[in-house]
Amino acid sequence: MVSPFVRRRRLAAELRALREEREMTADDLAKDIHYSRMKISRLENAHGRPDVADVITILNTLGVSDKRWKEIVSLAHEASAKGWWDSFGDAMGARQRLYADIESGAATIREYNDTSLPGLLQTPEFIDALVKLKRAEGALDFSPKRMAEARRRRQEAVLRPDGPTLDIILDEVVVRRINVPIGIMAAQTRYLVNLMTSEPRLEVRVLPVDARIEGISIPRSAFFLYTFSNPVDPPLAVVETPSTDLVYSEATEVEQHIKRYELLSKAVLSSKDSLSCLAEAADRLTREAGSDG
Repeated sequence: MVSPFVRRRRLAAELRALREEREMTADDLAKDIHYSRMKISRLENAHGRPDVADVITILNTLGVSDKRWKEIVSLAHEASAKGWWDSFGDAMGARQRLYADIESGAATIREYNDTSLPGLLQTPEFIDALVKLKRAEGALDFSPKRMAEARRRRQEAVLRPDGPTLDIILDEVVVRRINVPIGIMAAQTRYLVNLMTSEPRLEVRVLPVDARIEGISIPRSAFFLYTFSNPVDPPLAVVETPSTDLVYSEATEVEQHIKRYELLSKAVLSSKDSLSCLAEAADRLTREAGSDG
C-alpha cells in the first residue's frame, strides 16, 4: 500500500498551492466556505486524517478543473486510508505509529543509529528490557504488550519478500556500551548477525569507534531516509529527538541528510568486516554472560 502519511503531506502541499495560485489567504478561503481557519490550517499542514468531503468543498470553491479535481480527490482518499497500525491507536506509541505508516509505502529505508539497535531488528526479549528501562524513568505513554506486538508487525511488513531494501549504519558503541542484561544483549547481537546473513535486502554496516569522519560534524541523533515507489511521492528524512520525530520533505533538508549519510558511509566498515565485527561482539557478549552466570 501507499503511505497515508506521505499522501497527506502531498495533499497538503497541493491544497496550499491551489489556494495561493488564486491569491487567496487561508482566512479568505475559510470565510468563503464557512470553515474555521484552524480546519484549513490542519489540512494544509497534514495534521490528522483528512475528510474527503472537506477536500471536495475546497476544490469546488477554488474552481478546480475536472482532471485536476479527480486527481486530488483520489489523493485525498489515499491520504484518509487506514492501515493496520490504526487499530492499535495510542497503545503502540505515537512515534511507532508514524514509522509504521511511512514504512508501509517505502521502497528504500536508510538509517543511522548511534544509541540503540534499530527497532525493526529487535528481539522480543530486547524490547522487553528496553520497556523496563523506560518504565524506570516514569509513567509509560503506551501499552508494553501492544507496543511489542506492533513492533513485530512492523518487522514482518518490512522484512517481507517484496518489502523495501533496508540499509543501516550502526555505531559500534551500540554493541559495546550495554544497558540491558548481558545475556539479552548477546542473544540480540547474535540475532542481528543471523539476519544479516539470511535477509538479502538487509545491509548493516558498522561505524567503528575510531572512525575518521570527514566533511560533516557527527550527527547528534538517529535519522532515517525514505524513498517511495511512486516518483511523485518525495523522499523523506526523519530525525529522532528525545521527545518527538522531525519529518522533512523539503528538497534542501532531505539532501542535507542524504549527504550526511553518504559521508558516514565512507567511514564505515565493509559489509564483510561489519559482519565479522558484530559476530565477534556476539561471541564476546556470550562469554561475558556465561562468566556472569
